[in-house]
Amino acid sequence: MGREGGGDRRAATGRKVDEPFPAYHPGITSDPPTCYFSGMSDPTASDPGIDAPPDGPADPGEPGTPVDDTTLGGYFRVHDRPPAFEGPDGHPYTVSVEVEKVPDLRAPYEGYLVFPRWARNGLGIVGHVTTSTLWRGRSADEVRWTAGETPLGTVQDHLHTALDEAGPKD
Repeated sequence: MGREGGGDRRAATGRKVDEPFPAYHPGITSDPPTCYFSGMSDPTASDPGIDAPPDGPADPGEPGTPVDDTTLGGYFRVHDRPPAFEGPDGHPYTVSVEVEKVPDLRAPYEGYLVFPRWARNGLGIVGHVTTSTLWRGRSADEVRWTAGETPLGTVQDHLHTALDEAGPKD
């Protein structure tokens, strides 16, 4: 299956901004559809590559410290599901991090986002858009970790860019 859309070929930094987004971010819905994109292995479990840095488990910090859910990986850890966004076309979208092996010896893995488009009534997937390559790394876990550090506002920007580049759908 080929990737639709395109996007900026520059690698995302994955750095957190100085001021975190509020718990509710405009355009991110609190109740995504209950069924998930078929490419997701287990939508109720966090992706281990997003949960932990490539060199070992993340330090959970002090007991009782809340996990930051303003990043893609943090949202998966806190809510055990992908975040949902409302696209400019009025459709709800969820997001999936995809990692592929490529023939580049310096960075043999690359990652991009897939945004399944849900029917307005939430009863099924009616299409999708993807970004171009956003992250490159030496391992699949490194790419997933970097993707997981992406702020949700940036993920939403990637959705808008992918939709703009895909053009109108019939």
